[in-house]
Amino acid sequence: MNIIDSKTPYRSRGFYVRMRLFHNPRYSRNPEKSFWYRFFKWILWFSLAFYFFSSFLITHTTPTTFISKAIVSPSKASRALIEESSFKSSTLQEPKSPQGLLKGMKVYIYDMPSKYNSDWLSNERCSNHLFASEVAIHKALMNSDVRTLEPRDADFFFVPVYVSCNFSKVNGFPDIGHARPLISSAVQYISTQLPFWNRSHGSDHVFVASHDFGSCFHTMEDVAMADGVPELLRNSIILQTFGVKYKHPCQDVENVVIPPYVSPEDVRSTLEKSPLTGRREIFAFFRGKMEVHPKNISGRFYSKRLRTVIWQKYGNNRRFYLRRHRLAGYQSEIANSIFCLAPLGWAPWSPRLVESVVLGCVPVIIADGIRLPFPSAVPWAEISLTVAEKDVKKLGKILEHVAATNLTTIQKNLWDPNVRTALLFNNPMEEGDATFQVLVALSEKLDRSHKRSKVLSQ
Repeated sequence: MNIIDSKTPYRSRGFYVRMRLFHNPRYSRNPEKSFWYRFFKWILWFSLAFYFFSSFLITHTTPTTFISKAIVSPSKASRALIEESSFKSSTLQEPKSPQGLLKGMKVYIYDMPSKYNSDWLSNERCSNHLFASEVAIHKALMNSDVRTLEPRDADFFFVPVYVSCNFSKVNGFPDIGHARPLISSAVQYISTQLPFWNRSHGSDHVFVASHDFGSCFHTMEDVAMADGVPELLRNSIILQTFGVKYKHPCQDVENVVIPPYVSPEDVRSTLEKSPLTGRREIFAFFRGKMEVHPKNISGRFYSKRLRTVIWQKYGNNRRFYLRRHRLAGYQSEIANSIFCLAPLGWAPWSPRLVESVVLGCVPVIIADGIRLPFPSAVPWAEISLTVAEKDVKKLGKILEHVAATNLTTIQKNLWDPNVRTALLFNNPMEEGDATFQVLVALSEKLDRSHKRSKVLSQ
């Protein structure tokens, strides 16, 4: 049956369909059947209108991708993180300039008498040991675009006091008894020379505390906790290597966790001889203090006995390369290793965290509750392993499992040059490096800026 009227002009065609069935004169004369004709005609038009309206919505609405984080099994966790990261990176975004990231922030650096900083540099170790971030940050800021010579234009005030320079002597014994008096003297000096400390009670002032328990200024945790943060610093911002995820007296102050210092020149020199992607012959590596009898003369147990357990359990395991004595060129051993153990010492953090990452060895973090530096720039969960302290005796099986499953993915993430950059202090500062990450962290605390609060109140 021909259902389309071929004589119908083109202007009346399109979506309108003439059906002879409904135009039969026999039906039009019957009122009841005429009603059903109008009813079906209305249904037909409604269906067509709904169809085209739905098509319009489908083709003009941006689809939303949802990635569930509620239930992810451990074996699929890395993949889920990678997929989510890929989705985020696929969204077109305008890249921010360095000044855009830092929100136009300006930092004033106090010109302190030499007894607070440069005099300490007579000891060459002051600029190169693991506590040297206080020196590196000061030098980098001095040559940075964020520095202002006009204190009234500053958002933050950096106080360059080198309290950790003589922290660890060559003989290994800590010496930090001078820290609190030196800090107190420095605050007395800046508060009498310029009005900015008194104006904000120090809330926009920044200090560095790059040793074991940071702003508590003591090497033993029990004493550090008892002493707490000095009263005169409790309103300030402390850049410190110490950080934990639980409540602790030594972080009862506004703080930013920073990495320990590792010389970028030494890293570059090592990588020239041992490229990141080269063959790695050591399965699991650790070189450092591992006492057979961990109780020292103070009656305290070093590393909560964990390093002793590692030595006793794996000292004779041929897959574990464990050494108890220092070696000047041990970075080459890290660069030749697949897994590098980073157990706690007196404090949760250690330079091995940074050395492992920048030399491409997967860090195995054994320090419950540790808070790691710059989590927005360093995807720690994707580049490292975390082993609970109670599971240290299972370490061998854990590493074997990772080596057989997702080691390649972890190494690929670990070898991202941006990750390495974020943990190294350069001079001059480089975009994305450790000093830059400090500034990014400070830019998130601009509510402390007296200058900006004054502008907002006007």
